Amino acid sequence: MGAATSLSAADLRQIDTQLAATDTLLDTNYPGDDGSRQPVHTVYVPADLFAPGLAAEWGGQALHAAAARGGLARLGSLLGFADDLAEAISTRVETKLSSEPIEDLRLDFEDGYGNRGDEAEDEDAANAARLVARSVAEGTAPPFIGIRFKGLETSTRARGLRTLDLFISGLVTAGELPDGLVLTLPKVTTVDQVQAMGYAVGRLEDVHSLPAGRLRFEVQVETPQLILGPDGTSPVARLAHAVPGRISGLHYGTYDYSASLQISAEYQSMEHPVADFAKEVMQLAVAGTGIRLSDGSTNVIPVGDGVDDAWRLHGRLVRRSLERGYYQGWDLHAAQLPSRFAATFGFYRQGLPAAALRLRAYADLTARDRAAPVGAGSGILDEPATARSLAGFVLRGVQCGAVGAEEALAVTGLGLARLTLLAHPRLDAGSLAGTPGADA
Repeated sequence: MGAATSLSAADLRQIDTQLAATDTLLDTNYPGDDGSRQPVHTVYVPADLFAPGLAAEWGGQALHAAAARGGLARLGSLLGFADDLAEAISTRVETKLSSEPIEDLRLDFEDGYGNRGDEAEDEDAANAARLVARSVAEGTAPPFIGIRFKGLETSTRARGLRTLDLFISGLVTAGELPDGLVLTLPKVTTVDQVQAMGYAVGRLEDVHSLPAGRLRFEVQVETPQLILGPDGTSPVARLAHAVPGRISGLHYGTYDYSASLQISAEYQSMEHPVADFAKEVMQLAVAGTGIRLSDGSTNVIPVGDGVDDAWRLHGRLVRRSLERGYYQGWDLHAAQLPSRFAATFGFYRQGLPAAALRLRAYADLTARDRAAPVGAGSGILDEPATARSLAGFVLRGVQCGAVGAEEALAVTGLGLARLTLLAHPRLDAGSLAGTPGADA
């Protein structure tokens, strides 16, 4: 005979009824991360300067910049890594710069392009679509690629939407949209602007017979009004719920945001207190929604006499962002690529041994007895949420090239499929069939 309970079936049904709206909200608006790859950076170039070979050219320039200053191992040492780690990182960075120097590329029609008149921008937008389609077909495009068009403020709205239309229409004419297509909406001030963008991409889907939800977009957080609205609430926290499923990322705009708060140019930085506050609000706003975050850029470029100092600064800022849960940032110059990847790879390689030990302990403890005090000698009893974070850390390291897939399996005892399911338990295990190490 089972233990006696006091709540009736009718009571439980009443509670289910009361929480039905909450259940729907959590399922639809807080799906969690989808487990797909997130690029470690976004490179912006004026749209008219793009050509299918641009990524390879940047990779060559980056390698040349490093070689001219003593090599990639020296760069690792500049960033504070021990000699053996600097050497290991340098080999991986060299491979990265030779094979995939740009992970995410944005053809810029906004600040990096300016106002060149409608005729010129029409031509450049149509040409951008043709060249992107060609680059994807030839296999020279970065994994993620798209445009940043002008924002939806009154002065630029019609122009920005026309450029977006020409670009998407041109891609559709050329064939299927790239899997890694990314659209970036800048200068967002209100929720209404994001809703209007949702309407615009929805109409483009209808006109071109695209699947509903195919066109997602990033929102650039560059104005204080998006962090704190006139009613004292935070509009950025409403974005994901105003256009569910449409927003793929929030990108912090270092200089527009700082300037809006009248921070002197000398002190405008990714690590200024106003930047940290805005980014913490952004982080809270999208927690659990599946929307990714990106930090901004530094305008201190490694050229001329200050190369070493610029690399140290960039490497430190990249590391700082990673430690704070911002796994992506902006790069503005080819000479920033060596420090981007060296700092990123160093972050993952330094953290791998401890993460692997804790993952092994967690997996062993799960298999035996969750009530045991510790597992496999890690000395830490991790909660499932922390285990998800540890698995996500290792996966990010593999996805960017800091850690090899076989290496991850060797040190954690878990294949990529199991790591993915541990990091993203809502995923369907069947969708991961064929993933390297799926049976481990």
